[in-house]
Amino acid sequence: MDPARTQPGFARGALFSLIALIALALAWELWLAPLRPGGSALALKTIPLLFALRGTLRRNVYTLQWASMLVLLYLAEGIVRGMTDRGLSARLGWLEALLALAFFVCALGFVAPFKRAARAAKRAKAATASTSDGNRL
Repeated sequence: MDPARTQPGFARGALFSLIALIALALAWELWLAPLRPGGSALALKTIPLLFALRGTLRRNVYTLQWASMLVLLYLAEGIVRGMTDRGLSARLGWLEALLALAFFVCALGFVAPFKRAARAAKRAKAATASTSDGNRL
């Protein structure tokens, strides 16, 4: 059984939430509620997310693993700005936190079967090795 075929909803959810998070970050810092009129250099915060886009699109387990840790920074920023900013910026902060949390949950949901399969294969290999060692004695 291929774990990638068992979790297509999680993969699509991760991809959708990542694209939405990138779009939100750009729109927020360039047009909707930038820190300074005319846009903010904080729009550069989208660059790390762009590195994760290709691997997420291809459902690369390694990319989804490291991106799930990266997105926690965006979750933290969203919570902080949601609690400290006012008006539209605060609402955008909460939306960022929601999208980051959605990506995190979807990425972990997608990766979990692969991790379980790897652990099972490792146990099977260890059991085979211990059985073959017992036969040699």
